Amino acid sequence: MPLRTVVQDVTGRPTVDGAGVRLVRVLGSPTVKTFDPFLMLDAFDSLNPDDYTKGFPTHPHRGIETFTYLVNGAIEHKDSLGNQGVIGDGDCQWMTAGGGILHQEMPLASPRMLGLQLWINLPAKHKMVDPKYRDITAPMIPHVTEDGASVAVVAGRYNGVNGAAQGDYVDVRFLDVRLKPGARWQVETDPAHTVFVYVYEGDCVLPDSSEPILLRHAYLLGDGDSVAFEGGDTECRFVLVSGAPLHEPVAWGGPIVMNTDEELMQAYFDIEEGRFIKNWVSPRK
Repeated sequence: MPLRTVVQDVTGRPTVDGAGVRLVRVLGSPTVKTFDPFLMLDAFDSLNPDDYTKGFPTHPHRGIETFTYLVNGAIEHKDSLGNQGVIGDGDCQWMTAGGGILHQEMPLASPRMLGLQLWINLPAKHKMVDPKYRDITAPMIPHVTEDGASVAVVAGRYNGVNGAAQGDYVDVRFLDVRLKPGARWQVETDPAHTVFVYVYEGDCVLPDSSEPILLRHAYLLGDGDSVAFEGGDTECRFVLVSGAPLHEPVAWGGPIVMNTDEELMQAYFDIEEGRFIKNWVSPRK
């Protein structure tokens, strides 16, 4: 099969979420069908703590997994399972909301806050699994060094190396690639997977394309069993993300994603009736 090429270019749009966090929303409801199983991608990059320290106070999730990858900065996390802690430079967290979790994410003032949060849809048969939280620290993430490139295998498998995390319910690969100027890097991809790239520093191009891969854009890649990148004028850092599509209906309302409107309504009814999560008291008023 040929190399994958760009079939959709999605421009990230500045927005404010949580209690007043400024971020760039790259993927969202308009891209649900084409980027399946990936629901949302938020990117944050700021030197000003006022942009993010108000954070995301206690809120619910059901029916999804959230994956937060922090390149620089620090985020305090606490949830209704009793988990709490702080992730820092190079760390990430994988949260399976399943049947229901309440949590808060509070970024701490840092010289630079740089990272991504990806929402992964759960299959219908796993929407109501028990919630789970995993911390993945930077030393746990293996790196593969190649000619002109360094690849952090955050999730999935690359070049015979297992990543720090493996999806329990959706087959996901998440690679953080550092590509030197002018270098070429090529990787095999599962032909059945949805694959996209997001550049967060520097510039690069796809071979046989005159258009550069721009910052704060998500590029959906078409059919093929591999993809190649060539470094531009500066060192480039990007994430290459792939996953098995679910091909299921999506009923999305705020932090909850189900398959039908009835399931969505039930989730909010459970919240109103106090049946969503029991014995939870927010630690930050």
